[in-house]
Amino acid sequence: MTYDVVQWTTGNVGRRSVRAILANPQLRLVGCYAWSPDKAGRDVAELCGLDEPTGVLATNDVDALLALRPDCVSYNPIWPSVDELVRILSAGVDVASTSAFITGHWMGDADRQRIVDACEQGQSSIFGSGMNPGFANLLALVSAGICERIDSVSVLESVDSTGYGSAETERSVGYGLPGDDPALPGMIATGTAVFGDAVRLMADALQVELDDVVCESEVAVTTAQVVAGDLVIEPGCVAGISAHWLGKVGDRTVIDLGVRWRKGDTLEPNWKVEHGYLVDVQGLPCVRTKLQIFPPRDFEARSMQDYMELGMIMTSLPAINGIPAICEASPGIHTYTDLPLITGAGFIPV
Repeated sequence: MTYDVVQWTTGNVGRRSVRAILANPQLRLVGCYAWSPDKAGRDVAELCGLDEPTGVLATNDVDALLALRPDCVSYNPIWPSVDELVRILSAGVDVASTSAFITGHWMGDADRQRIVDACEQGQSSIFGSGMNPGFANLLALVSAGICERIDSVSVLESVDSTGYGSAETERSVGYGLPGDDPALPGMIATGTAVFGDAVRLMADALQVELDDVVCESEVAVTTAQVVAGDLVIEPGCVAGISAHWLGKVGDRTVIDLGVRWRKGDTLEPNWKVEHGYLVDVQGLPCVRTKLQIFPPRDFEARSMQDYMELGMIMTSLPAINGIPAICEASPGIHTYTDLPLITGAGFIPV
């Protein structure tokens, strides 16, 4: 079966989503939403750096896109818009999102209920994933599946993100601010709030009732100027962020989802990063899993930004691969806990 898909935005992640949709025989690109007016009317291939025209022109006419009656929208803005999601879902179109959506709880009860109601009205469904949160949480749950007793499960994303090209996103969590700025804990908690939803997803999968979900954070500053794309960080300002979202039962942490991001070699304190994803399950037995990401031998990299393309691929593909499952799902919000196994079906060259 082939599913008709509308691509929503063509930013860093959206461009990789378009490539994946075009490459997968189960999917058919039928439309594209252009947030920026200067992209409207241009072939999607031009916007995504492809050589061959697709015949699909980007548009900012949402009504025209919904009139195509697509099966699904591949939703990739930097931040989600509840109004947009409600409009899409109410029209009966499913959504596969990489835009800070796992369960929707971080949006607040009122906005989450709007999404639930839209799914009911349109008989549609929504699935949110990405690398982390998303696939990394699934990896942790699978790792815990060999344990007779589970005392705690932790996931740590530990990377040098110097080549990451989204200054707007990074400023939202405090990069570039003085290291003693009192607003930092609140900014980090707000900017990473979707990880709290991932804690709830994992608790649901492990059938544990949490008493609380909290965020603990700290920062590191740079001792020399750091230039990372459009982001310039002066000495004494934040160039490293560590945040942990903790699922608590009483005083005990049973789920710990953390990120440790640094930029460059001049941090104080000089945090070590593992350049990957670390899963640690304490129990019987204890399990440690490290997921490393690296390019294939035929990958041509001319800059750090080329390597960051790998990050865009592994952010977009968990949601793209979920499209067939979410199109066949019942109305409502869905996660890895209630969908069938999502694989890379359609991406082995033949």
